[in-house]
Amino acid sequence: MSVSTFLWVDGQAEALATRYTALFPNSGIRDTQRDAAGRVTTVDFTLDGQHYTAYNGGPQYPLTPAISLYTECETQTELDALWVDLTDGGTEGPGGSLVDRFGMTWQVMPMCLCDLLRTAEPEAAGRVLSALHAMTKIDIQSLIDAHAQA
Repeated sequence: MSVSTFLWVDGQAEALATRYTALFPNSGIRDTQRDAAGRVTTVDFTLDGQHYTAYNGGPQYPLTPAISLYTECETQTELDALWVDLTDGGTEGPGGSLVDRFGMTWQVMPMCLCDLLRTAEPEAAGRVLSALHAMTKIDIQSLIDAHAQA
């Protein structure tokens, strides 16, 4: 038994899978299914080893921010590059969130965020969260500075 994510999209399954797999290591398209006319119906792919299926189901069920993909970046350079790639054709949102060109909401966070919050006194955690919520793309040093502020 296994669990994976199924994405219902409107005619963009192949483009979505191709784009996402180009952005993350240990990723690739596993299988593409087509109907009798040769149109792509379903694309099975992995992102950093995790399985996803994108299905060209039509416009009846659009993607919403109620579910998002979450990724953590080790460095500011890595975060900046991924942010540029994912916001190309999309829109920036608050606190490290964005909606990409396919309508998928992403949370692009630094790996250090959990440690900053876990090791913080309540006041420091509040400063880190306030700084986070004031940003669009995350600035790691600003979060570290908010944590250290006396």
